[in-house]
Amino acid sequence: MSDNINKILNDNSKYVQNFGEKATLVMPPSRGLAILTCMDARLDPAKFAGLQEGDAHVIRNAGGRATDDAIRSLIISSEILGTNEWLVIHHSDCGMETFTNEEFSKNLKNTFENSEGSYINWFTISDRVESVREDVKRIRGHHLVSRDIRISGYIFDVNTGKLTEVVND
Repeated sequence: MSDNINKILNDNSKYVQNFGEKATLVMPPSRGLAILTCMDARLDPAKFAGLQEGDAHVIRNAGGRATDDAIRSLIISSEILGTNEWLVIHHSDCGMETFTNEEFSKNLKNTFENSEGSYINWFTISDRVESVREDVKRIRGHHLVSRDIRISGYIFDVNTGKLTEVVND
């Protein structure tokens, strides 16, 4: 077993001892909120948004992009679990700004000696403000997204912790 796994299991044992009333939390998020954000380890949505366990769904992927799977999760969040407000949160200094779809696909082709990566949209980011706008627009335009959902978009500054609104749909 790796040192990481050993540490996780040890820390989990401590968490279990203080689990308390968390078992009584209901499945639907108490604040009716879902957040789509980046998987970057520097982002802690619970902390920067003042969330507690049970408050919101947090959907994470590379870049916090509105991929088909992210939209699928948002729709389930709303239709099954009652969320009515969604935040799209990208951030400064994102790794998805450091390469293009073409560069990444070429790198994969060189590494794996095939071109399958060229058929995938990696949702890279060339302009973070525009990417937030694009993602909110893509989510809003999906035919299974209710017009009653409030959708807004932000950029999180990894240097200051500040959220800056980009779009409020």
